[in-house]
Amino acid sequence: MREFLKSKGITLSAKVYFIDALSYMALGLFSSLIIGLIIKTIGEQLPFSPGLSEFFIEMGGLAISLMGPAIGAAIAFGLGAPPLVLFAAVVTGAAGASLGGPAGAYVAAVISTEIGKLVSKSTKVDIIVTPFVTIFSGFTIAYFIGPGIADFMSMFGSWISWATEQRPIIMGVLVAALMGLALTAPISSAAIALMLELNGVAAGAATIGCAAQMVGFAVISYRENKVGGLLAQGIGTSMLQVPNIVRNPRILIPPTVAGMILAPIGTTIWLMENNAAGAGMGTSGFVGQIMTFKTMGFSWDVTLRILLLHFVGPAFISLLISEYMRKLGWIKPNQMTIETGGK
Repeated sequence: MREFLKSKGITLSAKVYFIDALSYMALGLFSSLIIGLIIKTIGEQLPFSPGLSEFFIEMGGLAISLMGPAIGAAIAFGLGAPPLVLFAAVVTGAAGASLGGPAGAYVAAVISTEIGKLVSKSTKVDIIVTPFVTIFSGFTIAYFIGPGIADFMSMFGSWISWATEQRPIIMGVLVAALMGLALTAPISSAAIALMLELNGVAAGAATIGCAAQMVGFAVISYRENKVGGLLAQGIGTSMLQVPNIVRNPRILIPPTVAGMILAPIGTTIWLMENNAAGAGMGTSGFVGQIMTFKTMGFSWDVTLRILLLHFVGPAFISLLISEYMRKLGWIKPNQMTIETGGK
């Protein structure tokens, strides 16, 4: 059986389904929902040109509406699906999203892709059998399981938001730490935030935690990676540090602690809110900040909060802690060098 599955390109492992698939799901989300929200937000901020504003809003709305197909295609591609399975996964992703939201799209796409791979190129009428089996299995999963998944994820996300409002300090710390670690780890914090439908102060705390990871690592590794590394991690992804974290997990301490310190400020003193699309993005492409503006409105007060809690605070606290750790010998020279770092 194992040899048969291997011949079909199927690997039954948690890494494939919960790390690789989620990572590709995030790419699908970014290529549809998230970029669509950014485009739509730009359109909404162009009152001086009604025609251009409407053009951007319509463009963004279309991208947002195609979230499901994008997730399906992205996951199928990530799982190494043959062409017919990949194209059919566009439909199963759409079905999953329609009946179960982002989480439904994920489940429907993963299962239908693997089932499609099982029958791919097994018959003389592959062009009919493979897409039929892929779509049938994906739609069936979406139809019977999708609504339940969507309800559970929404309920769990609502509980997190409610708990953060009731216990803003403790939950702020937990949400920031866990979402920040998810962002740096080879897991998609963006996908998690969207599946949980995080919003309000919980999403704000998550954004702070994620931003702290990215800005923190960018700043504390500047001596190793210079400007190239600063940009790659600061507005790209702190996931570039994963190989170094495996070698020395202590380097996670500065940015994680920074997020844990700043998040309660964002849940109690300077209330920071966000939506699900921005909650797990940190400073990647400044999506977290754009969505914060979209949620809280464009004002100098919000701008100041973003600068202090998403950029200045994480940079200062992370650098302070990392320099102390360097003096203790917990972080040694070149232990945070990344492959794309400049000199």
